Amino acid sequence: MKSIIKPGMTMFDICEELESTARKLIKESGLDAGLAFPTGCSLNHCAAHYTPNAGDPTVLNYDDVCKIDFGTHINGHLVDCAFTLTFNPKYDQLLAAVKDATNTGIRAAGIDVRLCDVGEQIQEVMESYEVELDGKTYQVKPIRNLNGHSVGQYRIHAGKTVPIVKGGEATRMEEGEVYAIETFGSTGKGHVHDDMETSHYMKNFEVGHVPLRLAKSKQLLNVINQNFGTLAFCRRWLDRLGQTKYLMGLKNLCDVGIIDPYPPLCDQKGCYTAQFEHTIILRPTCKEVVTRGDDY
Repeated sequence: MKSIIKPGMTMFDICEELESTARKLIKESGLDAGLAFPTGCSLNHCAAHYTPNAGDPTVLNYDDVCKIDFGTHINGHLVDCAFTLTFNPKYDQLLAAVKDATNTGIRAAGIDVRLCDVGEQIQEVMESYEVELDGKTYQVKPIRNLNGHSVGQYRIHAGKTVPIVKGGEATRMEEGEVYAIETFGSTGKGHVHDDMETSHYMKNFEVGHVPLRLAKSKQLLNVINQNFGTLAFCRRWLDRLGQTKYLMGLKNLCDVGIIDPYPPLCDQKGCYTAQFEHTIILRPTCKEVVTRGDDY
């Protein structure tokens, strides 16, 4: 994908291209194999959970910092990975900091390792980097309210969090667990908040039966259950399935707690954020990085 994505492309086309390539490679088959969540392509001060909705005219520019976050699954066994794409070399140190921090987290992870110790090592490495942008020097800050996470079957966030700063929980990693080790660095405050229009949604894993009055909500929930189950989805994917005029039904499903919305997460305007992520399995005798390739 790195060779395909170029300045001047719309974010919509980038995501459609990446997703159609992934669908073919994984031989998409309903809930048995396919995409694990929408392609994130968050730009600049936006760190996560942005994918374009229909009609979004945003174009990728030469000076943008774009986080490509994507995942696939077979029978609900997920991989979650991300890299940051830039065209201007002035961001190289920002990317180096976050890549080094993620690799540090992967090295630190292991059976019986405390999650807080992983976070402390990640923070130490990331904060050792500085980046100079337009004559001003910034220490690279970990985004303290974003973190890695354990991964379960058909469940992208399975309950344990891997912090990227010190002071996290002393819970230990265990044999057989799968983790998405991801770190985010920023030239801003190092803290994100909800912003912009929501595109990502996911069924609440714990929710039981909730009676629905609106026929449109019932119909939409059936579509979600059949096509996504408890995996995340986006509005583009509902459009692709031929769903129309579904926003009121979707809002209703969110209001009653069946579906959770995941709005874009942004640091302060004008700053830049980067992300790198890999999925690891803690096997009895080794630690396997399942998303490592020859490109990152």
